[in-house]
This record gives sequence, structure tokens and C-alpha cells, in this order.
Amino acid sequence: MVIGTLIILLLIMVLFGIWEVYQHHRSISNIPIRIHINGARGKSSVTRLISAGLRAGGFRTIGKTTGSAPRVIDIDGKDRIIHRLRSASIGEQIKSIRSFSKKKIDALVIECMAVLPQYQWIAEHKMVKSTISVITNVRPDHIDEMGPTMEDIANSLGNTIPFNGTLITAERDMLHTLSKVAESRDTDVQIASPEIVTEEFMYKFPYVEHRENVALALKVCRLLKIDDKTALKGMLNAQPDPGALFIQELKFTGSENYFVNAFAANDPQSTHTIWESVSKRLPNYPACVFLNTRDDRRSRTEQLLEMTFQKIKPSKIIIRGDNIPDINNYKNGFDFDLSIFPNSADTEQIISDFESMNNHIIFGIGNMVGWGEQLVKELREYKNNG
Repeated sequence: MVIGTLIILLLIMVLFGIWEVYQHHRSISNIPIRIHINGARGKSSVTRLISAGLRAGGFRTIGKTTGSAPRVIDIDGKDRIIHRLRSASIGEQIKSIRSFSKKKIDALVIECMAVLPQYQWIAEHKMVKSTISVITNVRPDHIDEMGPTMEDIANSLGNTIPFNGTLITAERDMLHTLSKVAESRDTDVQIASPEIVTEEFMYKFPYVEHRENVALALKVCRLLKIDDKTALKGMLNAQPDPGALFIQELKFTGSENYFVNAFAANDPQSTHTIWESVSKRLPNYPACVFLNTRDDRRSRTEQLLEMTFQKIKPSKIIIRGDNIPDINNYKNGFDFDLSIFPNSADTEQIISDFESMNNHIIFGIGNMVGWGEQLVKELREYKNNG
């Protein structure tokens, strides 16, 4: 009797699983263009730029980001906040795709949620089944999950390359690895060179965007036969991600400072690239690096400190965090002012330290989520309220 009941329950579960797979494949077939965005940096921005470019070209498009703050960008380009009752899971993509498929859209641009290599493979080959794969770049991030070498990370990200599709990437150093994976899957590889977007155009954005991100989006739009003028005009109207890089003027009493929100670029290579761009825009301002750390990302903190001392060499460093590595190990022979605040410090204390500075670039790096978002919000209000 018990065995018979178990067999019936098992059969019901199997039938339910088969039904779920059928329903998901049906949902996918209702979305003719599926663009899966992966990479170490820039995924959310590229998702938004592609979505905006496709909408401008007449495609009914939905975008979905999972960055600093998860969002659905609807067919009108409006942000819809994703409210989660539990921690993020890649299973969310199945429910989202099922919902999107009912809206009769032409294209879905969806950011990869997975980090572990096996989950990235499942996300692509069982969930999204993309027609176009975009891999923004390969950077040394999430090494605990994806592996310690650049080759490991490239192969992990390559799990979202589809069969018989198109891969578009701005990556150069690890291109051979991505191309090898693409070739094994009969997928065409196209390189997005930043040179296809002029520097003059980049200054039209109301926030700081990267040429590589715009080039990736433009390359996708070209593939879908949207002319450059239309696509680029649409991208300028894209609503930036909450973690988007911006430069904000902060006028304190008798001084003028600029705050740079670079929290979202939390690996050393991307962070330094941003600094080089910012320092060219504001060449006559000394640097203050504000590092917002995470206790569970000590290796990242060490990497960012090493980059700060070796490459930026600021006149002042502000660090928020507990159990900070010994700064004496990084000093590298130059003088600087140092302020260290514990994690219990509130945003008012940090802003008060900002106010003590005179004509600096305050370069915010490290962690965006939570406390970093609150600081950015208050600095924006500071600007608005004077």
C-alpha cells in the first residue's frame, strides 16, 4: 500500500516536471529574440542600452537586470522594481520568462543571474536558450566560484554561449577562449570595438557610460538591422542603472569637490579604468579615495587597496570597514591623509569628512549594495538641497 502510494506520487512529480518543461519551452517560443547578457562588468548597463536601442528601432522589448537593484524595464522603458520575498535564485528567470511571453514581445534582453559555472550553463541552455549571447568582458572577479585563473573565468562565462547563435563581446585578452567555446557550438563570434562609438557621442550621456558598453549595444542593434542613428538616440534616453557611474558636484563652504560613484565596479582593473577616465575629465583636482568594504570580501579589499596605493596614489584615503588590512603593507612610500571608520559609522560621519576637504575628486569604490546605496542617495539629496 505504502509502495503503491509512493509510486503514484513519484509519477505525479514526473508528469508535473514534464508539464513544466513543456510550458517553459512554449514560453520561450513566444519570444523570437532572446539576448542573454553575461560578463564580469557592465551587464546591467548593457542590458539597458540594448533594450533602449531595440525599442527605438521598433521592437517591443522587455529588459531585466539583476545588478545593484534588480529591475524589469518594460516595453515603454519604465523601471519596475523586483520585490523578492527571499534571496535571489536563478529559478526566478523561469517565472519571469513565462510572464514576459504573455506580453507579445519581440525581444527579451535578460541579465544572467548565475555565478557558479554549472548554474550559468543551466541558465542559458535550460532557461533562456538565447539567440544572441553578449559577454561584456572577462575580469578577475568571483574567483571563489568561477576559478582562480582568467582561463577558468572565461570558460565559466562561456557557459552562456548558445548553440547555433551569435556571440557579441568586447573582450580581447580572453577572446581565444570564448571563440573556442563558440566554435564548438557552431556560434558566430562578432567583436564590438569601442572605436565604432565616438568619444564626442559619449559626452552626451547624462551620466558616465563606457564606450565598450555602448559599442556592444550598437553591435546588437546592427545585427538586428537597426540603423546607428536610431539606436544611439534610443540609448541616450535609457534610464541608468541605480549603480551607474556618475560624477556629482558637491559644493561645501568655500570649496568645490566632485564625488564619483564607482562602487559598482568593484574589481581593480575596472576601477582603475574608471579612474583614468575621470582624471582626464577633471585633471586639476587631487584624489581622495573612499573605500567602502565588505567583511566577506577581504580579498577584494586587499586588491582595491593595492590598486589605490600603486596606481591612483591619492592625497587622502577614507576607509569604512572593520578588520581592515594593515595599511603599512601598502603605503608604497608616499604621504597621504587617512581616515578609518567602522561599519557602525553612519553616512553623516562620512559626509562630514567629505566636507573637510578642499577641491578634491572623492572617488567612491568598493561595495554599493545597502550602505553604499544610502550614501549615494543622501549625496544626491545634499546636491539638491544645497
